[in-house]
Order: sequence, then structure tokens, then C-alpha cells
Amino acid sequence: MAITGIDQVCFGVDDLPRCRDFFRDWGLESVSDGETGDDWATLNGSIVSLRPIDDPALPAAFEDGNTIREIIWGVDSVADLDHLRPVLSETPGFDEQDGTLRGTDPNGLSVAFRVTRTRDVDIEPSETNSWGRVRRVDTPSTVYERAQPIEIGHAVLFTNNLEAAGAFYRSIGFHLSDEYPGRGQFLRCAERGGHHDLFLLETPQGRHGLNHLAFTVRDIHEIFGGGLHMSRCGWDTQLGPGRHPISSAYFWYFHNPAGGLIEYYSDEDYLTENWTPRAIEPGPTKFAEWAISGGLDGNSRRQRQAGDVNRAFLTE
Repeated sequence: MAITGIDQVCFGVDDLPRCRDFFRDWGLESVSDGETGDDWATLNGSIVSLRPIDDPALPAAFEDGNTIREIIWGVDSVADLDHLRPVLSETPGFDEQDGTLRGTDPNGLSVAFRVTRTRDVDIEPSETNSWGRVRRVDTPSTVYERAQPIEIGHAVLFTNNLEAAGAFYRSIGFHLSDEYPGRGQFLRCAERGGHHDLFLLETPQGRHGLNHLAFTVRDIHEIFGGGLHMSRCGWDTQLGPGRHPISSAYFWYFHNPAGGLIEYYSDEDYLTENWTPRAIEPGPTKFAEWAISGGLDGNSRRQRQAGDVNRAFLTE
């Protein structure tokens, strides 16, 4: 059984032109556009689809307003779909068309699986020189003017029933990487791979919906370049740049007009079957080892006025 990652996500939005501008600035390539919606691609061919919020062809929304309406996961082969069919067929709204299996997760979100349409990409990140390991000689490090995301790396969903949601995704082949006991589960879709492809988070308010969608870029320098470009374009930072101690990844979060937040990230931990999941007590320093409140100004390249820092953690 081999789930490869996120192949496609679909948003229902109330302002297509604004969302179109956002994803162009984010660094995606337009692969189709029209009055009824747009498709935008990363370098590996994973797709962000934008559709009118009232499009009757969209799956039902699992929260009010602009939000993600479906996540399509890729698999390696038709045999993997055969493995998934018994579990998905027990979910509400199960459907099978054109080689895609579709069902509904315990959050009420439409989830689908198909043989992956993404492609391998040959990416050369900039080399780093750490003490005792010189990799970059007589060559300045890369400076990026903007980002070109490689893939849709992970999704973070609020859930009002963590145990049910976590059990569902593990039943279809996801693996627990780490957890906030009773509050959150970091899940990866293969035994060997990045720290998480999906993070399920239960808050005291018991909401369900989208927290954020994350896009992998080459390295920390592309995070800076992409974030500064978004700032110059007038889009608002939610938090970042910064670094997560749990996955070791660097990040920069923006407000996404299509729904929730959106993240550039790079340099996450790579796990194997030898990894032992950790039980971690949530808190501000566990979410971010460090982070810049308000982001960086894209023109001055300096920190924006931070003002009062809200030390509340994501789960509070």
C-alpha cells in the first residue's frame, strides 16, 4: 500500500479574481482558467483548484465560508485503490468514477484517491556550509526573488473528534509520527517520508475545518524570498518566518483568501519505520522554536512593527 501524497486540493471561494491573484503571487503556474474556476500547479504537478463557492459540483463544505472542499491523495497503482476500496466504501457519499475513489472523512471533508498524476522533479537546493562540512566553495548562496513551490506538502485540519479522525486515516495507511496526547496527531502517508502529510488538531472549541495548507520549497532561502515577495505584493503574514522544533522545518504563514492559512516550508525531518512516535505536551515553544510576529517587510527587508505579542498557542 503506497499513498504518495497530496495530488490535488479544491477550494470553494467567493472571489475568484482575488484568489487567482494570490496563487499567481504564491508562485503556482496557471494550467486552466475560466469563469467557472481555475487550476494552479506546483512544479511536481500537484494542483490547487479554485471554484465558485456556490458551484453545485463541489462536495459539501465542512465549515462556513471560503474553505477547502476536497483533498485528492495520490497512490502508486490501481492495486492500491483496490486496497482502499473496502474502507472508503463504508464512508458517507462513497463514489467511484474514472479511476478515482471518493468518500467522506469523520470531519465531513471529501477525500479522494487516484493513481498519482504528479511527476518527479530534478531540484537543486543551495548547498550549506556547516562546521566541519563545507559543501559550497567559491560560490555565493542563492538569493530568491520569489518562490516556486515544489509540491503541496501537507494539510492541517481542525477536528471535533481526534480519535475517530486519526483512526480513519490510520486505517487507510497513514502512520503516526508524533502526537499531542488528546489534542493532535501528526500523520505521514508512508513509512518513509517527511514528518507529516496531515496534522489533525482538536481544540477545546470543538470546531472542524481547515487550519492551513502547506507548500514545500527548496530551502530556507526560498522561504525568505517567497515570503518577502508576498509581502511586497501586499498579502498579510500570519506568522513567520520561524522554525518548528517538532518537525525541524522552517516556515512562513500567510492569510489565504481561499480559506484558512497557507505556508511555505522546508527542511523537515525525514522518518522511517525505525522512528518511535513521541508524546509532546503542546505549548508556544513546541509550536515555534522562534518566529517573527508580523513578518518581514518586503521592501525594507526588516521586521514589521511587532506590537503586542499574543503568546496563545494554536490549541488554546
